[in-house]
Order: sequence, then structure tokens, then C-alpha cells
Amino acid sequence: MASTLASMARAPDERAAGPCYAGFWRRVAADLIDNIVLLPVMGALVPARWPAHPTLMTVAQAMAAHPWRQLLVAAFGVAYSVVFWVRFLGTPGKLLLSCHLVDARTLGPLSVGQSLLRNLGYLVSYATLGLGFLWIAWDRRKQGFHDKIADSVVLYVPRRVQRG
Repeated sequence: MASTLASMARAPDERAAGPCYAGFWRRVAADLIDNIVLLPVMGALVPARWPAHPTLMTVAQAMAAHPWRQLLVAAFGVAYSVVFWVRFLGTPGKLLLSCHLVDARTLGPLSVGQSLLRNLGYLVSYATLGLGFLWIAWDRRKQGFHDKIADSVVLYVPRRVQRG
């Protein structure tokens, strides 16, 4: 499986050049698609009564009034990503844009442990004011901080190569 993924992630004329990593904008688009898919589900889990004119403070107060719902949202988000990453090599947004999330060393599927670690790595990427995500644009293997922490990479696997 890993050797198959490795060969699929290379354009036919670039087989010796190494894997083709998914770039920053492709990954941003995939994340936007995933957020659109998840929005109705997450909306059902958050507090039903939001302030008429929300500010950061009133939203924080509404969320603090329902901490169990916030835990439920977080648990659902982690479970969603772990299942899709381990079972399908990516969330619907990544798969729609021909991206496969794999182990950086073997190019095989992530383990559950790596997936959980990658989720924790998101906190580091956010805590650095988004630098962990922007890092994807400059890194030679297009890894964000969360990818480096979990030893994962996102490969671009063109559809024409997937079928052939």
C-alpha cells in the first residue's frame, strides 16, 4: 500500500523526483470544504440561543454557559478527523481535492495515535497565531507544525494517476 501511494503521488514524468506534496492553497480549500460539511453538525451541537448582536465577549459567555456542548463539539471534531484520516487517508475536503494524508516515513496510512497527535498539534499551530498553518507555504515538504508533530504529510495525488 505504501509503495502504491508513493508511486501514485508522483506525476508520470516526475517518478524519480519524489512525492508531490499538497500545497498551502489546496489545503486551505480542503479545510474550507470540510468546514462547510461540518457546519450543520456543529451548529446542532452549540448553544441554541446566541446573542442578537454577537461580540467576542457575548459569544464566549454563551459558550461558557454550555461547557458540555463545547466538549461534545471538540470530541466530535476529533473523532471525525481520526476516522477519516485513518480509514480514508483524508477528510472529504482533502479527498475531493485529491489529497491524501499519510505517514511521512512510510507514506502509508496514519495510526490512530498519529491522528490524535496531529489533532493536538493543531493547538500548537493555532497557539502560534496561525504560524503553524502558514508554515505549510514555506516548508519544502509542505508540513505545518501539526504535521511535523505527528510525522505526517499531505500528498497531492492527481485523479488521472489514481485511476491508472
